[in-house]
Amino acid sequence: MQPAARFWAVIPAAGAGTRMGGAIPKQYLPLAGRTVIEYVLDVFLSDPRIAGITVAIAETDSYWPHCLLRSQGKPVRIAKGGVQRVNSVLNALHSLRQELREQDWVLVHDAARPCLHPSDLDRLIETLRQDPVGGILATPLVDTVKGVDHEQRIRETPARQNLWRAFTPQMFRYRLLSDAMNAALKRGQAPTDEAAAMESSGHVVRVVEGRSDNIKITRPEDLALAAAILNQPRGVSP
Repeated sequence: MQPAARFWAVIPAAGAGTRMGGAIPKQYLPLAGRTVIEYVLDVFLSDPRIAGITVAIAETDSYWPHCLLRSQGKPVRIAKGGVQRVNSVLNALHSLRQELREQDWVLVHDAARPCLHPSDLDRLIETLRQDPVGGILATPLVDTVKGVDHEQRIRETPARQNLWRAFTPQMFRYRLLSDAMNAALKRGQAPTDEAAAMESSGHVVRVVEGRSDNIKITRPEDLALAAAILNQPRGVSP
């Protein structure tokens, strides 16, 4: 009998967050009494199905050793961060080659996305755990989208009926994700998320609808919004 697949979280955290305009990488910015990345780590550490976490950080990262962390008995490992997200994720996956089996699950989550609700993590895992490939959290697009040129002039307004905003975690089988991301790099591609790499290798990726308040810290005003979300009782809907 084949052993049950395990679940492992991978957090690419080597980015500098230049759009925030500060000296501190955005994943280490203070947020409601903690750092952004502490909220990210805590939601995975608190889920009993998650076996461990690997965080990919920059070689010059001087903040991680000072990150307060309650590991709750689970391994929290460090991998070398890369120039781009795809490199960081691949380095993390490579570091797990002796730890994970081909059919085990990897959940890749943004280091600057601190508002992941436990119910969304639960829905993602339970919806996909029998799937042969995997999928992502996402939410239907409600805003009108504009396509613009290099002069910031509107050139098109695409229909939004079938458009979704891609969130994280993105959850895929370990071997399939490793192969897809390696193949993308060999083709000269740098996928901005794991789903794009899987799609480019011909896999059909599922979408699991999540909460719209699973925001990513990108601009300074996002910190205040994230603080308001985190201060809500966790049972409150967005």
